[in-house]
Amino acid sequence: MLKIRLSRTGKTRQESFRIVVAEHTNAVKGKYTELVGHYQPATTEKALEIKRDRIEYWMSKGAKPSSTLAALLKKKGFGNMEKYIEIRSTKTKKKGAEEAKADAAKAATPAAPAKAPATSTPPVESKAA
Repeated sequence: MLKIRLSRTGKTRQESFRIVVAEHTNAVKGKYTELVGHYQPATTEKALEIKRDRIEYWMSKGAKPSSTLAALLKKKGFGNMEKYIEIRSTKTKKKGAEEAKADAAKAATPAAPAKAPATSTPPVESKAA
């Protein structure tokens, strides 16, 4: 399956990315089918240059954009990118882990024995002499 994705290039802390069409099993920095643009987030204006007609061509052939690239393309004016964008949230994972720990703690504690019903007789007062 073909993917349209970002391939990192550039120096340390001065990242730039190529936008490439590649087989999804190929390495990220490996061979690619076609170079369709570039993205430079390190610059002040965050330059995004794409070949719109080539991206539309590859998408018509079945290539799917990565989640990050789909978000960038959506900002650039491409339609129907919502179906490719994954919503990742670490809060839901942490919440699930906390709930699992709470359930495990409840299961680990033994059940308390049922208390006998209280009697209806009032307590006896002692007389002090």
